[in-house]
Amino acid sequence: MLIDWFTVGAQVLNFLVLAWLLKRFLYRPILDAIDAREKRIAAKLADADAKKAEALKERDDFGKKNAEFDRQRATLLAEARDQADAERRRILEDTRKAADALSAKRQEALRSEARQLNQALARCARDEVFAISRKALSELASTSLEERLGEIFTQRLRDIDPQSKAALGEVLRSAAKPALVRSAFDLPAAQRAAIQNALNETFSAEIRVQFETAPDLVSGVELVADGRKLGWSIAHYLASLEERVESLLKDRAKFESGARPGSEPASR
Repeated sequence: MLIDWFTVGAQVLNFLVLAWLLKRFLYRPILDAIDAREKRIAAKLADADAKKAEALKERDDFGKKNAEFDRQRATLLAEARDQADAERRRILEDTRKAADALSAKRQEALRSEARQLNQALARCARDEVFAISRKALSELASTSLEERLGEIFTQRLRDIDPQSKAALGEVLRSAAKPALVRSAFDLPAAQRAAIQNALNETFSAEIRVQFETAPDLVSGVELVADGRKLGWSIAHYLASLEERVESLLKDRAKFESGARPGSEPASR
């Protein structure tokens, strides 16, 4: 069999031309399209990875923000509780102080009322004692209480101790103003003269004297000179009696409180 090399050559040439044409107009566009598609896919994958990484970062940031928010919330709650506790303690303390102050005021008011009542009772008792004393002295001794008080005052003036006598005498002699003799009653002329004579004799000098009525002395006589006082009145005895009565009342209160051992004081 004879080979037609021309035909073979033509066919080979046709094949090469066909292969070049296919590569040039078919395979290359396909390969370029494939490359472009792969690049787009790779870009999309890279973009997806970037978005995934960004999403993971945002998730971490969100988790951190949540943790920080939880921490801040716990801190704020703790501070709010502390402030609420402090405010509650302050309100309770203010309430306690107000209650204590109110209780103290109430007790002071009660003590004041008790003092006023005691003073009223003491004044009433003094008035009764003075009235009875005046009547008794007038009926039994045929003399008035006032005259007897004047006699007692002059006697006390003459019986003054030497030290007090010297000090009072110096004051009386050097005083710019007359000495003041105060009495709870209007002294008659005879008693005034007796007191003047007792002063002159006691201090061996002519003592200037001014007489004044002072009902607050409660049946008594006193000498006042430059802030110094010398006197006598029934009030001294009543004060002593009042102290003894008060002491007895306190002892009675202690006895009554001790008679119920273990008893609790009444709640406010």
